[in-house]
Amino acid sequence: MAGTGEEQGHTGEPSPPEGVEVRRAEARDLPEIVALLADDPLGAGREDASDLAPYRAAFAEIGADPNQFLAVAVRGDRVVGTLQVTFIPGLSRGAAKRAQIEAVRVHRNERGSGLGGHLMAWAEARAREAGCALVQLTSDRTRPDAHRFYERLGYTPGHIGFKKPLPTSD
Repeated sequence: MAGTGEEQGHTGEPSPPEGVEVRRAEARDLPEIVALLADDPLGAGREDASDLAPYRAAFAEIGADPNQFLAVAVRGDRVVGTLQVTFIPGLSRGAAKRAQIEAVRVHRNERGSGLGGHLMAWAEARAREAGCALVQLTSDRTRPDAHRFYERLGYTPGHIGFKKPLPTSD
């Protein structure tokens, strides 16, 4: 994908923790990504790692969209972190493009290692390369540790978000 900086070592970007590489997710990473998504009280109730079929379909759709980037942080042959960046062109804010960061997860054994901060800096660097003027994210209100983490990185809780589940048609 042009302008996404898939390689490591970009100027102004902090070095990753020792032995960690950030790269585009590959199909073989999917079981570990889903396991990371399910590894907390919220995710445990909404992710189902026993059936990867819907995740495979979503992975293919993400991969086909040039405005999507699903990243993994890998240590050796283990996925230890993940996030998804979506580049959103828009008319508001003077036709500013923005980046939406979603599904940020760091393996429980890697928390406190600097990996989360590195992943976020990596995503911000990709957003700058893509011409984004703003980075935004949402975090469930039941995740105060995540809120403190984002605030330490300079994010401010400037909006109230709303969600509405859409029932599936049978």
